[in-house]
Amino acid sequence: MKERRQFARFNIPLPVRLESMSSHDKKVLDLITRDISYTGTFITTLTSFPEGTRFIMDFTIPSDNLKEFEDIDSLKGCTGKMVRSTRHGVGIQFDKECKIKGLKSL
Repeated sequence: MKERRQFARFNIPLPVRLESMSSHDKKVLDLITRDISYTGTFITTLTSFPEGTRFIMDFTIPSDNLKEFEDIDSLKGCTGKMVRSTRHGVGIQFDKECKIKGLKSL
């Protein structure tokens, strides 16, 4: 099967506070990413969300040695929407202003 992703994914487990933006069923969870790329992330969770759910994400970068995250400010209050869900977690596509420039060229 041909890889369809335009940007590389990195298996970096980052702590993330995930807040659903749903007005009727707001959830705030402290989770860990399975992977992350320039345009999005996959977050491991057993919690399910409706298709298209929008999120606010606050990532914690545990080390200053990760040069890929030079634009770390974009990882606080980052927004995006769920584009896929599996029994292992959710795939979230970042909104344009949240894309991580440091990961684009790797």
